Amino acid sequence: MQCDKCGAEAVMHAAYSGLHLCADHFTRSVEKRVRRRIREDGLVPDDATPEDPVTWVIGLSGGKDSVVLTRILHDTFAKDPRIELVALSIHEGIEGYRDRSLEACEELTAELGVRHETVSYAEEFGVRMDEVAEADPENMAPCAYCGVFRRDVLSRYAERFDADLMLTGHNLDDEAETALMNFLEGDIEQVAKHFDASLGPLEERTEQDHHVPRAKPLRDVPEKEVALYAQLEDLPAHITECPHAEDAFRGEIQRLMLDLEEDHPGTRHSIMAGYEELAALAATAYGEDRQEYGECERCGAPTGRDICRKCALVEALEGSA
Repeated sequence: MQCDKCGAEAVMHAAYSGLHLCADHFTRSVEKRVRRRIREDGLVPDDATPEDPVTWVIGLSGGKDSVVLTRILHDTFAKDPRIELVALSIHEGIEGYRDRSLEACEELTAELGVRHETVSYAEEFGVRMDEVAEADPENMAPCAYCGVFRRDVLSRYAERFDADLMLTGHNLDDEAETALMNFLEGDIEQVAKHFDASLGPLEERTEQDHHVPRAKPLRDVPEKEVALYAQLEDLPAHITECPHAEDAFRGEIQRLMLDLEEDHPGTRHSIMAGYEELAALAATAYGEDRQEYGECERCGAPTGRDICRKCALVEALEGSA
């Protein structure tokens, strides 16, 4: 099998496009898609200057997605004095698992010369995910607790670092699965929130006052291609599933998506193309009636409740101790 671009040995075949690509043309195609997404989403402000640079915080877990994103962002902006990168890693308190992935984070950031900060649930909330999964006072999957805590830490530290943007390594599969889940759950308001949180050009989002804006530059790249890029570039990614991973519905959606993509190549791209247009319309429709935010009585974070979800979960965990 030969590369359609140069005739060299191909390392992958993209069924959705029909292309066979060699290692060099494949890695360049991934980088091109990430840079195009950055450009189309307007992530680099027109008024950014070397004298007044912008700060981007990257959520770096040590997994393949965030490692690949960090590498591409570094290579793209290493010589651009308008952009400062900060990698932020979170230790959730999962015995063995996160320790190894943090080693990957430290190796990568040291190699690239990127500032790297690490925080932990133990320091921030007085809990560890191993203990949370065992206590489970709300009768939820561990991922539900972790997602709330992670979003809180990322948001607070992005503000603490005076960040202009928070970037995460969500790939095409992640986003298409979330889109399909929102549709199947009939949650149009969540679709609107999804757009405001991280989809589309920054200037088109209808609500950006309560948090550092987020972006997902990898969202045009399928998961398997992210993994192949990490392998070909010999990146120090820790590719092991979290021992507490438990989301039955998303697991069903993942299997459905894989089957659809195999039978109908391009399904993921089609879902996201239509979803982003509908999400923009939903965000506009819900923007006028969006719940107003106040401050959490316990921590001061923006919330539509008296006590934010994170503080409510911490209180539940403290009560179960």
